[in-house]
Amino acid sequence: MSGRVDPEALLPREDDAPRKRQSSRLPPWLSSFSVGAGRLLRIRGIPRLAVFGGLFFFVSVILLSTRPGHPVRKWVKDKYYTTAGVTGDLDLDTPPRYLDLIKEQANLPQHNLSLPYPEGATGRYVKFTSQINMLGWNNVLNELLMLTHLAYKSRRAYVFQDYVWKQDYYPWPESKAWDLPSRTPLPALISGPTVGGPWESGDSAPRSIHEKHWDVVCPKSKVKVIWTHEVKRAHKLHWEKTGKEIFAVWNKILLEETEKCIEVIAPQRDVEDFGQVFDLWLWGTDRILDIWEEFRDSPTSQLLKTSPVVQRAIDRNEHLFKSPETEHHDPFSRVLAVHVRRGDYVGACSNLANYNSTFYSWNLHPWLPDRFGPLPGGEPGKNTPENIKEYFVHCLPDEEQIIKRISAARDDWEKEVFGDRLEGHFITTLYILTNAKSQWLDDFIVRLEKEHKWRIITTNDLTFGDSQEKDVGMAVDMELARKSAIFMGNGWSSFTSNILHRRLVDKKIPISNRFF
Repeated sequence: MSGRVDPEALLPREDDAPRKRQSSRLPPWLSSFSVGAGRLLRIRGIPRLAVFGGLFFFVSVILLSTRPGHPVRKWVKDKYYTTAGVTGDLDLDTPPRYLDLIKEQANLPQHNLSLPYPEGATGRYVKFTSQINMLGWNNVLNELLMLTHLAYKSRRAYVFQDYVWKQDYYPWPESKAWDLPSRTPLPALISGPTVGGPWESGDSAPRSIHEKHWDVVCPKSKVKVIWTHEVKRAHKLHWEKTGKEIFAVWNKILLEETEKCIEVIAPQRDVEDFGQVFDLWLWGTDRILDIWEEFRDSPTSQLLKTSPVVQRAIDRNEHLFKSPETEHHDPFSRVLAVHVRRGDYVGACSNLANYNSTFYSWNLHPWLPDRFGPLPGGEPGKNTPENIKEYFVHCLPDEEQIIKRISAARDDWEKEVFGDRLEGHFITTLYILTNAKSQWLDDFIVRLEKEHKWRIITTNDLTFGDSQEKDVGMAVDMELARKSAIFMGNGWSSFTSNILHRRLVDKKIPISNRFF
């Protein structure tokens, strides 16, 4: 369900009234980064740390969340990826081969050289070899969506590529991987125009093609290469230009270029560290925000959908969220999803604090609740003890702080939606998105249930029917957070930012989108 909440529709009937309220030098973590076709680069300097501090989380924290199923729902408008089950990949201990999905991907209808312009042999295409790979999914997702929008506005077909894992984050050990680095077909993670789905009815824009068809329709002899660093230097795009200004420069170039096949390539690291079209220095600052409305309303965002593989896992686990109160309602209408990260966050939060970092990307919207900016005092790389302590409240909260924040978020939402009409709580289920598998989590769950009467579900409770579903576990967690009535995330997180993007496209009310 999306859009502004209708209080009358949500108010419980007499037989499902809610329960009564209960008492209530270079930092080592930035030493390497992947770009383009697997080339490694290193950051040798960090300019304007006080301004761009928030971008460090982009690299330092890569978010991994982590019964035969129901048929998947029809995808967008056409049967491009229609697999209702899997033809293999049933062993959870073995990575998926995706033979069924790869076959459907190869047979996309736009992979036909006889199609008329702007598709087929005479069509217009752009491949961004410069885009990031070998990083966490959410570091990749925001860029490839913006690149899809750029290709669309430039009247060119976007060339989508497989998601290439950073091997440390792959759900299986390297010894079991079919390929190194491991890959996941993009249509396993998302649906929509980015992965070859149709545009809106009557829209003549060319559809995205897979990179293997690029080699067919755009042989090397017909490809014009554009180097990102040359464009950035010629147009002074590095530090001051906003998202709209950067987009406009590239849009003009790709529109006016007469060659049908354009490949955008990033240079080696000794030329430029971050060679993406929309690079880390943009995503990590509020310069990205002026393009938000255009991006939110674009067909790329509006037609972005849940993939069949992810939907299969959602259908399999939906029963966990059902309750007597939601028997005739959306089971997620009473859920607060909260991202509780542990483990690798300790080092990441320390670095964020020391560099006085701002929030990341769409989390920077000034009209959202829970704003948090750089604190006075300290210097880049060495913040004050008082500031560091305050950062940890928002980045790595302890049990008491988590309980306080989720309770306040629930109260705020219920007050805005229902006013003073509730005697108890409407939001009664807490979904904890977490990488923690520890005694700490077990004890915390017991406390939430006994002392605060929450009904608890965690990432660890999800079941997967095949290795494809396991492979996209992070996207499953994101979809569950998107569907929940309230979501509380981490403001420095690309995981949170991409969930927020989907929720705002769904028109979730601002008070339903919270940060620690």
